[in-house]
Amino acid sequence: MRPGHADKPVRIVALGDSLTAGFGLPANAAFPVRLQAALAAKGIAVEIANAGVSGDTPTSGLARLDWSVPEGTEAVILELGANDGLRGADPKITRDALNEILRRLKERRIEVLFAGMRAPRNMGAEYVRAFDAIFPELAKAHDVVFYPFFLDGVATIGTLNQPDGIHPTARGIDTIVQGILPKAEELVARVKAKRSS
Repeated sequence: MRPGHADKPVRIVALGDSLTAGFGLPANAAFPVRLQAALAAKGIAVEIANAGVSGDTPTSGLARLDWSVPEGTEAVILELGANDGLRGADPKITRDALNEILRRLKERRIEVLFAGMRAPRNMGAEYVRAFDAIFPELAKAHDVVFYPFFLDGVATIGTLNQPDGIHPTARGIDTIVQGILPKAEELVARVKAKRSS
């Protein structure tokens, strides 16, 4: 291990869609910025790059994976799948793309915090069951840090969402950050353990 390497900020890329990008919000209210600040408040130094692209799907995330996650990245927060669920995409396509993203990150020895997503409840019970199962099953298969539902505590709550009912407000983002924070700490701990091994 290089001297001082243990104390360097952990380099994280948040790879996601509009929920990561901060659609409809000022730049300083986007999820990666707010999570970095929340970790800093606990004395945990990280640099989180915002690789969120509005409208992105797991398939498009896979296509841009190599340039979105540059060399030197130590961890990725993977938040993709919401757009597939909204469009009723074939769950097999969603699963295959996410599986390949996770496989490639593991190959590069990059730690992952995998954020789960849920299908809109109006898509029918069979679709919901198939879509929702993708995330816990892949998290287990790849042994990654897992946060079961990225929008936990925010989805369907009017005051925490913008008028479209889909994208969180700044308060909604802060709710997400508070929920996912322990998992982000776990992610950083994994990186630091790898640094010292």
